[in-house]
Amino acid sequence: MTSAFQHTTVLLREAVEALVTTPDGIYVDGTFGRGGHSRALLERLSPAGRLIAFDRDPQAVAAAQSALTDPRFEIVHANFGQMRDELAARGITHVHGVLLDLGVSSPQIDDPQRGFSFRHDAPLDMRMDTTRGETAADFLARADERTLTQVIRDHGEERFALQIAKAVVARRESGSPVRTTGELAALVARAVKTREPGQDPATRTFQALRIFVNAELEALEQGLSAALELLAPHGRLVVISFHSGEDRIVKTFILRESRDVPDRRAPMAPPKAMRLNAMGRVKPSTDEVAANPRARSAVMRVAERTEVAA
Repeated sequence: MTSAFQHTTVLLREAVEALVTTPDGIYVDGTFGRGGHSRALLERLSPAGRLIAFDRDPQAVAAAQSALTDPRFEIVHANFGQMRDELAARGITHVHGVLLDLGVSSPQIDDPQRGFSFRHDAPLDMRMDTTRGETAADFLARADERTLTQVIRDHGEERFALQIAKAVVARRESGSPVRTTGELAALVARAVKTREPGQDPATRTFQALRIFVNAELEALEQGLSAALELLAPHGRLVVISFHSGEDRIVKTFILRESRDVPDRRAPMAPPKAMRLNAMGRVKPSTDEVAANPRARSAVMRVAERTEVAA
């Protein structure tokens, strides 16, 4: 049931105010989730405005189809990295704003059967799109020690990645591969000798597997590039991230596109003109974090398209 799980939208007011520059424009919500940002955006748009939302999660798409019947709104079952092709198929070549609210949503975490959380013992799935792709359990059943170590270290910033990988492989070779969230959490707890106060030993490993299984960083890079090409002059890019690796990608992308770049192959030619103006970084208020602890790691970055045509 999609209605059984609640989601509190992070940086709702700040994101909408940063994104909407013209009420008559066309906007993209790259991660519908349970529609918090989309509903607020529709309130700001005029009757001539239009909002195209994307989500790879079939449950989120079903929630959008049942809850939002606004003629200005459309939901697309796709990864936001595919937004350029999906919009082109609808005759849209430019938009006035793109919002990306990254990471996993509260309904995904809170539904045990999705396998995102170690709070309940359930199948170790972790796919945002449950209609396709490899589950986390399937990945753990095939990956070698080196690959496991790299994924857990790079995507989870886990210093005990090697020990965890060794434990996963040893259990698999014993004839009992990890298949549930409870089994993985218990295995990690035995492999991780120390952890920051208040953090479960499995937190970083679960995060790493989720990011890898869903190719989240690759999708982010594709989505940023697509957004840049789609944005009309003075259109806004707003990205909310909850993971340092995601934020580094967003920060690097905005900085790179916010300066003139010389062509090394033609040093006498004029530099490639900057395409974005960086407009700053926003963190949730102390009141928001107190009301919604999941907001504590959020970072919102905003940039505006320059006059240079896409």
